[in-house]
Amino acid sequence: MSSASDQEKLRPPPPHVLIFPMPVQGHLNPMLKLAHLLCLAEFHVTFIISDFNQHRLLQHTAASAAFSRCPGFQFRTFPDGLPDDHPRSGHRAMEFVSSVANVTVPLFKKMMIKENFLASAARRPVTCFVADGLLSFAPEFCEENGIPFIFFGTATTSYLWAIFRFPQLLEAQEIPLGGKSMDELIESMPGMEGIIRRRDLPGFVERAQAVVFNTCEDLEGQIVAEIHKHVPRVFSIGPIHHQVKHRLAEKKAESSIITASLWAEDRSCMDWLDAQPPRSVIYVSFGSLALVTREQVLEFLHGLLDSSQRFLWVVRPDSVTGSDGNDPVLTELMERIKGKGLLVEWAPQDKVLNHPAVGGFLTHSGWNSTLESIAAGVPMVCWPYFADQTTNSRFVSEVWKVGLDIKDTCDRKIIEEAIRDLMDVRKDEFMERAENLAKVVKRTVSKGGSSYNNLDGLIQYIKSLVV
Repeated sequence: MSSASDQEKLRPPPPHVLIFPMPVQGHLNPMLKLAHLLCLAEFHVTFIISDFNQHRLLQHTAASAAFSRCPGFQFRTFPDGLPDDHPRSGHRAMEFVSSVANVTVPLFKKMMIKENFLASAARRPVTCFVADGLLSFAPEFCEENGIPFIFFGTATTSYLWAIFRFPQLLEAQEIPLGGKSMDELIESMPGMEGIIRRRDLPGFVERAQAVVFNTCEDLEGQIVAEIHKHVPRVFSIGPIHHQVKHRLAEKKAESSIITASLWAEDRSCMDWLDAQPPRSVIYVSFGSLALVTREQVLEFLHGLLDSSQRFLWVVRPDSVTGSDGNDPVLTELMERIKGKGLLVEWAPQDKVLNHPAVGGFLTHSGWNSTLESIAAGVPMVCWPYFADQTTNSRFVSEVWKVGLDIKDTCDRKIIEEAIRDLMDVRKDEFMERAENLAKVVKRTVSKGGSSYNNLDGLIQYIKSLVV
């Protein structure tokens, strides 16, 4: 009679999923959480990461401890082609794009072939390649090597649909060219008619082929349905951070949710929040890439101070252009903040948004931040920076109606009025809608919810690829 260990040895290895994100925090975050979900499904997962980002990740997060409980997980590191003293953020953040294409991708391709597509005694060759939507080399690489390709969209589905429909928008002359009004509504986008204006469209175009989205049908169901007409399998499994929380609780797993923070989180802000009244604080953060000028900082500072609201503001050291950090005007204003607000360099955002003292979020409208705010039931004032953020802010204000969109302006009076509107004048109205929407998106990752079922569908699809 064979023992349990003998049966274990005879059991074929599970699917082996390769995950490759762009090496920036907003892309690492959801794709690390997908890796965690697949590990909970007892898959083998190989996660591609730069040497620099792995060092920062292990230094500032509990990722190492969390993944130590996932025996099927492994990092594979590569140089990103930039010198050690390169900041990889601020005004030089986008330099990594060409460096990844010219250095990381060729090394990755050589490694895959040399190591027989990561096969080992314990692992089968990769079953499928889950690639960030910004990695344009992935579809061709997969086709050449017979590897099933799964596209992961880190941006909002609405934004990717806008990109997918770009030729039709161009044909209908609805692209904002030739002096046309930026406020004119777009009518050539099924599922988004009468919502999106020309000014809400993405500022650049990328190749889009969608399969997995960090969204849910309750937020973007119409758009997901339109994309499904063009792609055979669409899995909307978000909000992915709540999906992980639910699956961990369901399995009674001894692990915490993994957050891909590349900066040290200042947790003293949680003590400060503990001392504030309920729903009295507006949290301010423009994410990991956005840049603001000295003049814009002054407008935001005056707007916040004039609103008479308490605030917690994340100001990355590299986020202000045109200032060496010793600006006397900024220093004076920072002094005025004392007693009215708190500035930190980085914060544990999900914990902040779920703190009872927080009643609003002044945000750049990145998709991770938007989803985290929605799931926490926190209304938003949206000041988008680039990419999908311009589309997200429009949906926050006009579709989900859980915030205000102040894009294309940075005026202290407008900022003051928007904050007062959100936190005081229409506070009850915004809070009620935000809390109701939070209940809806949380249900979607619970057993029987659409995102819960879609994740199960994704897991079964990957299992079906094993030959």
